[in-house]
Amino acid sequence: MNNPFEAFQQSVAHNRTIPLDNILKSKGETLNKILTGYEELLKNEAKDLVWLMQYSTVIKAYSIAEKGIVEIDYTAEDIEEFCYALDHSDQIPYLITGPAGVYVSVLCNHAKEEEINLHLRDLNVKINLLGYRLPYNKKLVVEGNVGDFAGIGLDGGELIIEGSGKNYTGAGMKQGKIYVRHNLGFNTGHGMTGGQLIVGGRIKGLGKIVGGEIYERDQLIFPPDGIKPFNF
Repeated sequence: MNNPFEAFQQSVAHNRTIPLDNILKSKGETLNKILTGYEELLKNEAKDLVWLMQYSTVIKAYSIAEKGIVEIDYTAEDIEEFCYALDHSDQIPYLITGPAGVYVSVLCNHAKEEEINLHLRDLNVKINLLGYRLPYNKKLVVEGNVGDFAGIGLDGGELIIEGSGKNYTGAGMKQGKIYVRHNLGFNTGHGMTGGQLIVGGRIKGLGKIVGGEIYERDQLIFPPDGIKPFNF
C-alpha cells in the first residue's frame, strides 16, 4: 500500500524555507541599509566626532540624510529598530545625538505611515532633534524622554512626547502641535512663529517667541490670553 503522506513529506523536504525566516532576513537587510545611510551621514557631518548645533549644519545634514534613504523600502518599525541598534552598538561612539536625531527625523518624515510610534523608554541616551521639520499629515509619538531641540522647525505635523524634553523644544516651529506629557527645559519655543506647544508639567524657561501659543499645565503663558487647550 502506498504511503498517503509520502508526497506531502517530499514536498516539505523541498520547501524547508520558513516564511518567517525570509521576513527576518528582509528586516535585517533593511536595517543594514538604514545603518549604512547613517554611516554616510557621519562621514560627511561628524568626521571628527564633534557636531556643533548650528541651524545651517542641521539643514545640510538633513539634505545628506534624505539622499541616504531615497532607495530604502522601510517601515515605522524599522525606524524604531534603528534607534535601538544605535543605542546598543559596539561601535563607539556610534550614537551621536545630533546626526542621529536628524537621520531619525528624515526617516519619520518620509515614512509611508502617517503615524509613527517610537518606544524609546529603554534608551540610555536621549536623542536630540526628534521631530525636526515634521510635516502635515504626520504624527510622531515618542514614548520616553527626548533630548534637546525636539520638534524644531515643526512644519504642520503633530509631535507627542510621552515623557520630558530638554532645551529648545519647538524652536523655530512654524505650524502644527507639540504635546509634552511632563517637563521641558530652557529656551522653549525660541523663535517659533506659529503652532501650539502644550506642556503637561513645568517649563524652566521660554526663549524669544515670535508667534504661536504655549501652554503650561492648561495655562496659556504665551501670549497671555486665550482658552484652555488639550488636557492630559
